[in-house]
Amino acid sequence: MHISLGHFKKGLFLFCLLFTMGASAQIQDPVKWTSEVKKVSENEYDLIFEASIQNKWHLYSQTQPEGAVNSTVFTFEDQNTGYELVNETRESESITEFDKVFETDLSYFLDEATFSQRVRVTDTTLSTIIAKIEYQACDDEACIFDSKKFTFQLKEDATPAKLDPEETGNLKTEDQRSFWGIFIIAFLSGFAALLTPCVFPMIPMTVSFFTKQSKSRAAGIRNAIFYGISIVVIYVFLGSLVTLIFGADSLNALSTNMWFNLIFFILLVVFAMSFMGAFEIVLPSSWGTRIDSKADRGGLIGIFFMALALAIVSFSCTGPIVGTLLVEAASKGGIAPIIGMLGFSLAIALPFALFAAFPGWMNSLPKSGGWLNTVKVVLGFLELALAFKFLSNADLVLQLHFLEREVFLAIWIAIFAVLAMYLFGKIRLPHDSPLEYISVGRLLLGIIVLTFTIYLIPGLWGAPLKIISGFPPPLQYSESPDGLGSSGGLNTNVNSNLPEGADYGPHDLVSFHDYEQGMAYAEKQNLPVLLDFTGHACVNCRKMEERVWSEDEVLNLLQNDIVLISLYVDDQRDLPENEQYVSEATGKEIETIGNKWSDFQITNYKANAQPYYVLLDNAGNKLNDPIAYEPDANKYLQWLQDGIHNFNNDNESLDTFNKNSPSIFQ
Repeated sequence: MHISLGHFKKGLFLFCLLFTMGASAQIQDPVKWTSEVKKVSENEYDLIFEASIQNKWHLYSQTQPEGAVNSTVFTFEDQNTGYELVNETRESESITEFDKVFETDLSYFLDEATFSQRVRVTDTTLSTIIAKIEYQACDDEACIFDSKKFTFQLKEDATPAKLDPEETGNLKTEDQRSFWGIFIIAFLSGFAALLTPCVFPMIPMTVSFFTKQSKSRAAGIRNAIFYGISIVVIYVFLGSLVTLIFGADSLNALSTNMWFNLIFFILLVVFAMSFMGAFEIVLPSSWGTRIDSKADRGGLIGIFFMALALAIVSFSCTGPIVGTLLVEAASKGGIAPIIGMLGFSLAIALPFALFAAFPGWMNSLPKSGGWLNTVKVVLGFLELALAFKFLSNADLVLQLHFLEREVFLAIWIAIFAVLAMYLFGKIRLPHDSPLEYISVGRLLLGIIVLTFTIYLIPGLWGAPLKIISGFPPPLQYSESPDGLGSSGGLNTNVNSNLPEGADYGPHDLVSFHDYEQGMAYAEKQNLPVLLDFTGHACVNCRKMEERVWSEDEVLNLLQNDIVLISLYVDDQRDLPENEQYVSEATGKEIETIGNKWSDFQITNYKANAQPYYVLLDNAGNKLNDPIAYEPDANKYLQWLQDGIHNFNNDNESLDTFNKNSPSIFQ
């Protein structure tokens, strides 16, 4: 039903609107916030924010890649005046998944989230602290940008709160899927480590020792199982040590740090060179000698030291893999390093226990030989390729544009092309045995690597390369965002031909970013208006622009039959002081351009989600019902056509009325 202010008085319109809001309200508030304050010492408090998130919605975490979605941001009024912040705001465990629109990993919360900020009071007369949260929440169809203010009352007589790590560190675990992912990757990495020259030959020797030296087969199996358990304990202790030294929360922050990424890039290059045979990374020989002497004691203690000796002797092969795993686990935070080491050590320990229980299986093991070094070299190439991902992270943080998408892909193409040549026997590296022929397995692996290399090449010309999404820099972080040789993004139009206040938006569409300027231009051109409430970090807005607006019929209408006004509700630029105000609709202070357009959307259309599309005539009246996220291009096209049809009919009716009505000046 079309409601026009031209047909109803304003009071009647508001009454009808309020009456129907109970059944069809469009203002969405999917995140409910509560807060509390806990006294943890004489002058320190924890300010705790808890979010209850509506089903199917998710709230974004504090750390997001630059240019992606809006992070949750906490600001504290009068900071350092009577109190100071202790460390950064902690948050509960978030889910991290790859997003196809932004081509990067995004972190978010489902169902609930908890944040905690510790403060140290320096003025004993201080009684309140005011904090503000700005956040973005999205579901499959829309996004909202909102903010909340909290006033914390500091109670001097409050009982000091118990420091529960589940409430103050990683406060609540949102989802364990990321931990399962770490475990599976670590488990597979453990099997890869098994197939290296440092570990694989140890399997038959160690199992044979247990079965021959034990008084019975059962004792041999028991000793081998304890040997495997000892391996698990050693590596899990390493993961625990890393978590303890750096802290569960700081690991995540560290993994996104520019300097950390640069240092780890260098380490991975060193590891790769070691795997390829340039040199060996070994622990001091005195360590191995000392551990071997302990292993001679016999009994369970001797078996434990045998496992420790294996870890030290095999370090040149397992060290780079363990190091890579620990850093990857660090990006997840929490106890992920412990889980990673558990998966890795289980994969190494299982063969010893299984082959001890079933010695006949060892007859099926392939003999040690040059193929073990081949496995090591292949791992070296993979380490080298992964190293450039960390260098890319540092480049993205600094926005240096040194390692743009094309350069990154060129490096990867070179690395995997050389790896393919190595597998086909065209290149020999140190420690390689003479190759008289290529085994079937090596040939098949070479074909796979060559195929992958060829797959990467179109990426230099703008192909999306979805298989490796998340590894190279995003499409927009490149010399030619729309692909070499294309006109998109280079805009051959002359900017001076643009109407005042407009610029080129998606698909080179002429777009206004001010409502009044856009409406004035639409009236001058006698065209309907598409009011596009959007955001720079709105995922579904980008989906609509890339997948729906790009359709030929839709794009044709947007180019020729409509004036586009895109209002960014997350534009953080400040309004001039004389234009700032307090919203009558929400009571919030409107200080930025984004605040202004968000308030405009709420006040006029009783909606606060993005994307949100409204078709208007030149007087600002709606031509049909607004719509939100609509991934079906045909339905979106039909909606545009209906609005344009209504606009043309209204114009024809007005023309007919003017022709048939005598002028008052006649």
